[in-house]
Amino acid sequence: MMQTFLHSDPPLGHFVPFWTRYVKVFQVAREMIQSGELGEIRSTIFRWHNPRPPNMPVTWRDNPELSSGGTIADVGSHAYDTIRWMIGLEAEKVLAHGQRLTHSKPDLGEINLREAIEKGQRTDTANMPSKPGGHFDYASVSCLFSNGASGLFVLSHAGSVRKFLAPEIELHGTKASLSADRYTGKIQLIRQNQEVETLHELPPAFEFGNRFEQYVFPALSPIIKGTRSSIPHPTLEDGWLAQRFTDAAYLSAKDGHWRPV
Repeated sequence: MMQTFLHSDPPLGHFVPFWTRYVKVFQVAREMIQSGELGEIRSTIFRWHNPRPPNMPVTWRDNPELSSGGTIADVGSHAYDTIRWMIGLEAEKVLAHGQRLTHSKPDLGEINLREAIEKGQRTDTANMPSKPGGHFDYASVSCLFSNGASGLFVLSHAGSVRKFLAPEIELHGTKASLSADRYTGKIQLIRQNQEVETLHELPPAFEFGNRFEQYVFPALSPIIKGTRSSIPHPTLEDGWLAQRFTDAAYLSAKDGHWRPV
């Protein structure tokens, strides 16, 4: 049904904002994987740490009545899409642990994310009303891929879990292992001889710029003109598959059991 919907006639204009597919270091790593450089993938690791300012107030994202799954949904969807796009495999089941590492946050009422991040830089929050967030801000999600490979996603918005200590992505195959990090731009490879090779040092990806101008409009422009787009871009099906993964992970974090995707 999903395939029929996406390949309707006339074409349906759609775009899912999985921006990490456009990070050059991840694109190059994907090309290496698909060329067979690593052999069969046996294990994957993605560390997605997005530490919030220590005094950042609560927002709608912390409210379970308004936001679907906290950190698991927020960054877990992007992390899972990146890995499945790189290795061409789907997760079949997941086992997750989730918790709130940030005990409480200032409560300033209904403010948006940008306002909350700006106010989070302040240090004079001691006398402000506070409350705990209603969602996990940390999670570790293990999964089993369709070829029997193991996956691990370490996801966090907690201010105490900081990035830059280790590469974001590790991919381990029967021939070699690879690491890729958008903040250093490095792709490193270890073959059977256990020697680390730095294969690429690409520009770090701290900002995406105008993502609609760069990615969305070029992908949708042919469809608006009545033809099909030849530019590969994240589709509604990709969004649906990521949603299935994060739904299963969230339920697993709630009850502590393996969940089918």
